[in-house]
Amino acid sequence: MIVERQNNEILVRFSAGNKASKIQSILDYLRYEELTSKSKATQKDLDLLLKEAKKGRLDKIKKETGLDG
Repeated sequence: MIVERQNNEILVRFSAGNKASKIQSILDYLRYEELTSKSKATQKDLDLLLKEAKKGRLDKIKKETGLDG
């Protein structure tokens, strides 16, 4: 593994022998950290967002699969 700092970026290079899925999981986590680092959302905000996203989900699935009637 090679780590380089260039301007405001950090470059990390891995040999081709490493498992891409493990590396991708780490990169996904780092991307999440980057995207949420300046968030001012509270746990209550997240709970409300999740509740809204789930609203009507079961009814929609039943309708799409034909299990509603």
